[in-house]
Amino acid sequence: MRRMNRRHFLTGAGALLCLSALEACKLGDVLTVFRAADTPVPTHVSTSLAWKTPTTGSSASTTSTATGTPSPSTTPSPTGEATETATPSPTATATPDADGSPTATPTPTPYPPGPPSKLGIFTTRADPQINTLIEVGKPALIKTLNLDPNFAKFIKEKSPTTIVIGRIDLPQLDLDADPIPLARSAAEKLLEVALDPTRFEYFDAWEAHNEPVADTSEKMKRLADFEAERTRLLGEQGVRSVVGNFAAGHPPLELWPQFAPALAAARQYGGYLGLHEYSAPVMQWGFGALQSTAGIDEGDEGWLTMRYRKAYRQQLIPMGYGDIPLLITECGVDGLVQPRPGPEDAGGWRDFEFYWHSNGLRPDMPGVYMDQLLWYDSEMQKDAYVKGAAIFSAGGSPGWESYEILGRTTELLTQYLEVHPPK
Repeated sequence: MRRMNRRHFLTGAGALLCLSALEACKLGDVLTVFRAADTPVPTHVSTSLAWKTPTTGSSASTTSTATGTPSPSTTPSPTGEATETATPSPTATATPDADGSPTATPTPTPYPPGPPSKLGIFTTRADPQINTLIEVGKPALIKTLNLDPNFAKFIKEKSPTTIVIGRIDLPQLDLDADPIPLARSAAEKLLEVALDPTRFEYFDAWEAHNEPVADTSEKMKRLADFEAERTRLLGEQGVRSVVGNFAAGHPPLELWPQFAPALAAARQYGGYLGLHEYSAPVMQWGFGALQSTAGIDEGDEGWLTMRYRKAYRQQLIPMGYGDIPLLITECGVDGLVQPRPGPEDAGGWRDFEFYWHSNGLRPDMPGVYMDQLLWYDSEMQKDAYVKGAAIFSAGGSPGWESYEILGRTTELLTQYLEVHPPK
């Protein structure tokens, strides 16, 4: 699955200074800045966040490389502190749900109809609730490690518009080695699975290595050559690829030109670009005015979530690749993205329960998380090149329980998707 160390942006003394500044921030202050930045909760969200009245705000800045392009290895780079405001206590009565998550009283009202959703799921195993979500909600995207042909067939029969992406388990890619032999080896392994006649017609495309770390020009060039060769080898057999599959906050924006060969191959063979977008303690952290340094506003872009807009606007569109369809193949709240406010050892969204509640958010974790996912969906709907986003995860593997959305969150997601059907 995802490697634990792929979300850490800063190391050494600089990171310690940033973390010190971030620990001075309260989530309520962060959310207040978001509200004050004229970025309202979408009108179709029925379970809005609880917002606090500001006394002061905190936001974040970025630093730049020598080329003047903001670098994800040093961004966001907080330098200021926020003044804390009083933290109200939640007033709603919380009762445990079947999946252990607190449930607000009363429960949120049904979601009103709206435009087609781009939300989907990442899953690794079968589950009846996932089947219901597919049949009723018809998600835009399903990325899966569950390679049972019957599962993929079920998806396409119940939801023909769903994009189905497969991934097999591959070790981390060695970007110091010759990429062509590695590409041929990966393609051979992928084709063995993808060309199986019981799978071939049901999977739309296949990923290769997960979250490659191409943080230098040389490594990015090798990754591009790897992905171009792999995409060609699969494409000649009628199998499409998802190239990139970069971690949240990656790659450095100034390195996108070196990835052009992979983008060209994806275009030639009808493939996709894949990115991961996570943030914490809420998905809006690092977006717009929700920064760790006062006075910085990224507008409708972000350094973690909505970072893809920076990549397309600053690099891919000027390069001539603005038409490459994008899949956010993993997204959500991920505490492994550092630095950030909140509990140091938090992983998935479930680990932020006390932190969210203590900062004034209502005691309804699934509903509050859905608010964030629906905000993300409302932003993606503005960008036609984004074809879907897979929430990590529904039916995840052991070790990723804090990210799990099965239970009431999936019930809410199914309810939402049902009234935001595909075209």
